[in-house]
Amino acid sequence: MDLMFPMASRIFLQTHVWPMLLRESRVREIRLQILGDAGTRVPVFVNCQETTLDANDRFTWVFFVTIERSRYEQELLEARQRAETMSADLAKSERFIRTVADAMPSMIAYWDTQLQCHFANKTYEDWFGRTRQEMMGLPISTLLGASLYEKNLPYIQGALAGEPQEFERAILRPDGSVGYALANYIPDINSNGSIQGFFALETNISRLREADAAIRLSASVFEATMEGILVTDTAAMIISVNPAFTALTGYTSEEVVGQNARILKSGRHDATFFGAMFQQLQATKLWKGEVWNNRKDGSIYLERLSISAICNEAGEVSRYVGVCADVTQQWDKEQLVLHMALHDGLTGLPNRSLLMERVGQLIALSTREPRHIALLFLDLDGFKLVNDTWGHEFGDRVLKAVSTRLLGLLRPSDTVARLGGDEFVILLNNPESRDNVAMIASRVIEEVNAPMSFDGKTAHVGTSIGIAFFTKEVTSPDDLLKNADDAMYEAKAAGKNTYRFSD
Repeated sequence: MDLMFPMASRIFLQTHVWPMLLRESRVREIRLQILGDAGTRVPVFVNCQETTLDANDRFTWVFFVTIERSRYEQELLEARQRAETMSADLAKSERFIRTVADAMPSMIAYWDTQLQCHFANKTYEDWFGRTRQEMMGLPISTLLGASLYEKNLPYIQGALAGEPQEFERAILRPDGSVGYALANYIPDINSNGSIQGFFALETNISRLREADAAIRLSASVFEATMEGILVTDTAAMIISVNPAFTALTGYTSEEVVGQNARILKSGRHDATFFGAMFQQLQATKLWKGEVWNNRKDGSIYLERLSISAICNEAGEVSRYVGVCADVTQQWDKEQLVLHMALHDGLTGLPNRSLLMERVGQLIALSTREPRHIALLFLDLDGFKLVNDTWGHEFGDRVLKAVSTRLLGLLRPSDTVARLGGDEFVILLNNPESRDNVAMIASRVIEEVNAPMSFDGKTAHVGTSIGIAFFTKEVTSPDDLLKNADDAMYEAKAAGKNTYRFSD
């Protein structure tokens, strides 16, 4: 037997097989190796039975060569290992897919043709307030409830017919809140073209709905507001305008979108004005004020304008929004009130208040640079007789004619004012000399003395003039006016229709 078995098998025979034979008289299916041709090792199963024949103990050995069986067993073992490896890989893959699906913000579920759930990710479970165990095998009608199921049934049937479905739905959540979802039902079609079920992919669009509602509200306000709204980029290129802007400027949206906002410039503001505007915008992101702008038809209007800088998430200015309103009529009224407050209602000349303001301004200028200031106080001679003879209406026409004549004699920098009644004052801004002032006074007397005819009636009036100069001894506009008034009375005392200097 030493020639039949390799060393390892002989040792196993001595240590295990023979002791078993002696103890039990047989062995079954012992795996060993025998030596084949050229010393190859052949796997065999050994069976041995002890028998007695003619009072002699015998051992009957039976060897089954197991080359093919060993190969099959080896292949089976390898197949089992591959199956275990594939099973582990599949489990790992399923865990990975589950992890990815659970991490997705969208809701994912799978329903078979019997409309029972086979898969749902955590987002889907949380949306409907269900656990994973509750979801598995749950009918979709139970999950959605009777009302929602009836609404979704046409889409379910469409998906089971092989047609992808997309729709929006409002869903009452377990906590009582209403959520909005964008649902996609995607058919699961196998290689044979049979429908196995469908995937439900749903996205929570509640915030989008809220944002959409806010956008719609903003758009409604944008369209309905009575104030004009202008939106530009950082280069002042117009992006959008509302209907009120069109009503205000005459420009339609199509005409101005893509144009620079300077299309509205009236030319009444210089570069310094706009430089200060944008400097404040950069510093505070807000500018408010009044701007003269130009309409499409060329007319100029005054608008009250508020410009706000809109910043992006990085804090950088991305848009400018201007809100404007036409205040031209209001401004006209204010100017009229201001004019009435500072001008004579009959002649339109500056009144005492505006005169004294201008005198004060000239006096202030004289403290910074050498300047002559002369004040001529006029009182008409013979005006009372005209008024009594022809009436107050005729007298008013005479006063208007006198004011026109006086204005025609003077420079734009000079001022003619009416203090009331038949009293006028001429303010000369930096006259050349005393003689020049005397010459002006003479011309005034000459002009006032010229006859005035209205409706076939002719009136003759003259004027007495008192002249005062601003000096160091004069401390206020009132002092200067009083000096000229005193000089005027001296002219009247001298025979009227002449002038006198206060000094």
